[in-house]
Amino acid sequence: MGSSLLLNSAMRAMFLAFMFAMWILPELAVAKHAGITRHYKFNIKMQNVTRLCQTKSIVTVNGQFPGPRIIAREGDRLLIKVVNHVKYNITLHWHGVRQLRSGWADGPAYITQCPIQTGQSYVYNFTITGQRGTLFWHAHISWLRVTLYGPIVILPRRHASYPFPQPFKEVPIIFGEWWKTDTETIIKQALQTGGAPNTSDAFTINGLPGPSYNCSAKDTFKLKVKPGKTYLLRMINAALNDELFFSIANHTLTIVETDAVYIKPIKTKVVLITPGQTTNVLLKAKSKVPNATFLIAARPYATGPAAFDNTTTTGFLEYEQPSSVTKSKNKKVLPLLKPALPKFNDTNYAMKFSQKIRSLATAKFPAKVPKKVDRRFFFTVGLGLSPCQANQTCQGPNNTKLAASVNNVSFVQPNIALLQAHFFNKSKGVYTTDFPTNPPFKFNYTGTPPSNIMVSSGTKVVALPFNTSVELVMQDTSIIGAESHPLHLHGFNFFVVGQGFGNFDPNKDPAKFNLVDPAERNTIGVPSGGWVAIRFLADNPGVWFMHCHLEVHTSWGLKMAWLVNDGKGPKQKLPPPPSDLPKC
Repeated sequence: MGSSLLLNSAMRAMFLAFMFAMWILPELAVAKHAGITRHYKFNIKMQNVTRLCQTKSIVTVNGQFPGPRIIAREGDRLLIKVVNHVKYNITLHWHGVRQLRSGWADGPAYITQCPIQTGQSYVYNFTITGQRGTLFWHAHISWLRVTLYGPIVILPRRHASYPFPQPFKEVPIIFGEWWKTDTETIIKQALQTGGAPNTSDAFTINGLPGPSYNCSAKDTFKLKVKPGKTYLLRMINAALNDELFFSIANHTLTIVETDAVYIKPIKTKVVLITPGQTTNVLLKAKSKVPNATFLIAARPYATGPAAFDNTTTTGFLEYEQPSSVTKSKNKKVLPLLKPALPKFNDTNYAMKFSQKIRSLATAKFPAKVPKKVDRRFFFTVGLGLSPCQANQTCQGPNNTKLAASVNNVSFVQPNIALLQAHFFNKSKGVYTTDFPTNPPFKFNYTGTPPSNIMVSSGTKVVALPFNTSVELVMQDTSIIGAESHPLHLHGFNFFVVGQGFGNFDPNKDPAKFNLVDPAERNTIGVPSGGWVAIRFLADNPGVWFMHCHLEVHTSWGLKMAWLVNDGKGPKQKLPPPPSDLPKC
């Protein structure tokens, strides 16, 4: 009797355990892959900072310059509360984050949100979906991103490894630009007078100019390494107006990721990185402590006719000495080795560098480039002129203002956010959907400019049905001067299927497109005097900004927006705005 009772209770316990396992194990499997929620608080406040022997008050997050690092894993949700304690209106953009159905958190002022006004706050709420690598955050209003920026480090899911050797240490390297005077005053004056704004006084590595600038020896970035170890350098170009060449003397770098997408590894001495781009490189330290210090250097790649900050920011790569050497009092000064960087206008190097970048295109990390195309667009990008206001003297040619445009439309910023106007069906008087598919007239884009180089202006968008596959060719123009333009698309990654110098040939060039392993990016340089072709799938409902990441060109109007309508399914629609969305 007792034994049968024991048997029954044992069987019942086994059955309960089995049912529990059936119920809980799938939950655990989901939990293993589901992310966690991470909270950050960003207090926007003024902070006195001294660089180049001068102290000035700058806009910061939590008093830090550069700003704090955001760390998350793929699949994590981020809640970032931004509180504005300064006199300026503020928005923050999470550059390169896909923002799937979370357009309200994207951040460009008057595109997806009205700015956070003084004394107000806003919680940016989004989930990192299908991305891992290095991105960054920065202000997205006026020129405030000059000091408001910081890294976003997205680690792979737990127990997922990198598709390259595990580094001994990871180091963020953020390039910036520094002006001695107030940049908000600089751009305000430039837009009033129609001339070019003053160039920066220095470039910085992690906020430090380095010894090539006056009185900056103490403000120098130093990378200390151990012999034989591998370091992952998470590089970000947060400079306002300059693309940069980067190199470390006597060391080869291996590029393993661009714009938070793994790529086929590329060995190189020099990295080209445009504003808005991120690049992860592996640096393998030499096996023995060398008898030298190595200079780290970055200087501009500049192609346009305008003046630019022709200076070099530098830091030091130093090897950790054995303790026996460090203890000796007579430390000898080691020779300093310097890297060789391309000429400032080496467009051939820039083109070859860009063409080397290829997606991994493996089963685990596929290149999902659209093979069929629903809509084709041809956009000219470049500079032009706009008329001077009556009774005013302007600094552009023949009393005009410098301007920039896409398909000859210079974008006019609305005073209500486009996404709000779209969501609540109140577009009338805010924007129109007649952005031109092609330039208004054909001319030799990279040859002699046409006689009339005045731009038109308006707040125009391209409207797309959900899931439209888009092919876009962006063509540089030589109006005022051929120039490289790093174009950034919000809300999507795109595939760089082709690029070349001269005018795009629709009959010959598409035959050479790479549809197998093209680079997948969020920011690409339209080559100086050339073109680039990209493809993307419009699978993210909302309004998505596309603009030149040279801030001066954005200020002049080199920007537009894509409006992606809702799809039919519940997961294909943009949810309503959060209750704390700032008001205009």
